[in-house]
Amino acid sequence: MDMNWDLIVAEYNSGLEVVAAILALIIFISSLDDVFIDLWYWTRRIFRRVKVERDGRYSKLTPEMLRDRQEQPLAIMVPAWQESDVIAAMVQNMVEVLEYQNYQIFIGTYVNDPATVEEVERMAKRYPRIHRVEVPHPGPTSKADCLNFVVDAIFAHERDNGVEFAGVALHDSEDVVHPLELKFFNYLLPRKDMIQLPVASLERDWYELVAGTYMDEFAESHAKEMVVRESVSGMVPSAGVGTCFSRKALIALVGTTRNKPFNVDSLTEDYDVGMRLAQMNMQSIFGVFPVTFHISRTSWGSKKRRELLMQMPLCVREYFPDNFRAAYRQKARWVLGIGLQSWEQIRWRGRTLAARYLLLHDRKGVLTAFASILAYLLVIHFVLFHVGLATGWWNAYYPSLFEQGSFWRALLFINAIFLVIRAAHRVYFTTVLYGWEHGLMSLPRMVVGNFVNCMAVARAWKMYLSYLFRGTRLAWDKTAHEFPSSVQLARRRQRLGELLKSWNAVDDTALARALEQQSASDVPLGRVLVSNGWLDEETLAEAIAYQADLPRANLTADLVRKHAADVPLMLAIRHRAVHMGLNKNGRPVLAVASPLSEAALAEFEAALGQAPVQRIAREGELAVALRLLSEKGLGGGRAPEVPSGPLLGDMLIERGLLRRDEFENAMREYRPDKHGRIGDYLVEQRVILRDVVEQVVQEQRRFFNAQAQPS
Repeated sequence: MDMNWDLIVAEYNSGLEVVAAILALIIFISSLDDVFIDLWYWTRRIFRRVKVERDGRYSKLTPEMLRDRQEQPLAIMVPAWQESDVIAAMVQNMVEVLEYQNYQIFIGTYVNDPATVEEVERMAKRYPRIHRVEVPHPGPTSKADCLNFVVDAIFAHERDNGVEFAGVALHDSEDVVHPLELKFFNYLLPRKDMIQLPVASLERDWYELVAGTYMDEFAESHAKEMVVRESVSGMVPSAGVGTCFSRKALIALVGTTRNKPFNVDSLTEDYDVGMRLAQMNMQSIFGVFPVTFHISRTSWGSKKRRELLMQMPLCVREYFPDNFRAAYRQKARWVLGIGLQSWEQIRWRGRTLAARYLLLHDRKGVLTAFASILAYLLVIHFVLFHVGLATGWWNAYYPSLFEQGSFWRALLFINAIFLVIRAAHRVYFTTVLYGWEHGLMSLPRMVVGNFVNCMAVARAWKMYLSYLFRGTRLAWDKTAHEFPSSVQLARRRQRLGELLKSWNAVDDTALARALEQQSASDVPLGRVLVSNGWLDEETLAEAIAYQADLPRANLTADLVRKHAADVPLMLAIRHRAVHMGLNKNGRPVLAVASPLSEAALAEFEAALGQAPVQRIAREGELAVALRLLSEKGLGGGRAPEVPSGPLLGDMLIERGLLRRDEFENAMREYRPDKHGRIGDYLVEQRVILRDVVEQVVQEQRRFFNAQAQPS
């Protein structure tokens, strides 16, 4: 290589060493902050163990103490924008696992989000304690805006019902709660004005690297940093979920931001509200209370799951994104609110020097996130440069800033020690919560996390600068949520009768009589309850949908007619299934009264060309739909609207006049265009007597006439 090129390379490398020195200094200063947090945490932990726990100066809080405390009225608020996929499962799980009775749930929805509105309304019909709150203008606006309307509804509920909620808990629509959560809040209210529970990621597989970064980061920050924050400054930021505000705190917040408790100008209203409560001298606490969790875990190299009972802090668990783009977009909103908007809105105000120090700790990431990635690039460059020297690609270079014995070389070694300390803490806290396999995986995930955070900070700066100089509105950047189906699997095994009793849909007497009738016939329990008037069809359909974890169907006459030719008529009649067209993923949708067997699904897959998905409809809806299909199959014109009611075959079976297997065998050969009415066909096949059919047909007509009468 010629001398001029060698000099250019030497100049270039020397300039990058200056950049590396600046980065080393930035990383050193940032690491001092991290080490201070570490030292404070371990000193406090050792002190509490030696001086508090061993001396027995404080009695240990137990679940029995929580349960013994009288229940105060509590409210739960859930903002929901485009959450139709998860909101129903979340509230079902919440209502059924919470060991608490005296509470109400308020869910905020938008007028232009009909799918979420429909799901919340469906849950509200099932559970009287659920209330839908409508945000009157289109979304998305901000989470704070949605919550403000929810708070207004909570206060209105208090006025209308003569009750005062002792506290209001905040959750998102993907949260998995612990049964003792409200008991814990109830125990601390009204002594504490804000209670924040730890947040943890639900366990992911080892290869889900992006989602794994959330496991690692929350395991460390909510086990260490949040504890230190409360100890150092007394200020606890809300995490946006698992937060409970006392009534006193909520009323105080209403008066600080244009008569609204949450700041609509902030994308991280949770962080903002924690800061404002601290400035008002409200008492906040980060609640660490050990409880038992049931954990299902797989080991490396094995698909077999282990069932574990673990002691860990009472916390809110949820799934976080495993998609790189979704992850950095979500974190960009956090960075924008905590690191940039709070700088503009809160500035450096704090009651104490410690509070202002923590503001600096929170905001340093808007710069240091870039330093980590630049450090990776510089390491790669210097490795290549020294390879070039060793192989003779170039020979000229200037004396290095990082030569043996220099200050900058010593600084690199110190930073390396800090890095080892950081890595050791990450491995430790991840191992405590998720086991040693994930503890080891947290090391490569640190690198993945650095790239996610760098992209998040870059996006946050882009959005913030666009807001400052172009007036771009900062709106709710939606993150797609996932609710773990495994949480509900045990509940799906609950028998229908037990489920309906838990919903207060039937009483013991009706259930006992229905079970007695069912044992003497081949009729499903739900059908027995409905035919005797002990249960309505809507509740039965809800229960079946719940047990099968299937969505509900919305059948209309036009929809049935539109897709009448898609499935052979006899296939639809034999299996009591109606084709509704394609869903948003291009899959055919079948409306059924109860889940189909594998054999039946295989028949429909052959007819439709691909495997269908199922939705649960009321028996009466299916009866009308099948009747419309039959009339269309017989060449009739536009069929009249028919009141919902049972089909002839169902009525014969329910009354013990015909066995289900006999009916299904006879119907395999039935063709409406050839055999006419089903009743006539059954008589011709000598399956049943004419007078019996006529008697049931008359009863069926009386039922239809009664249904058609105006109420």
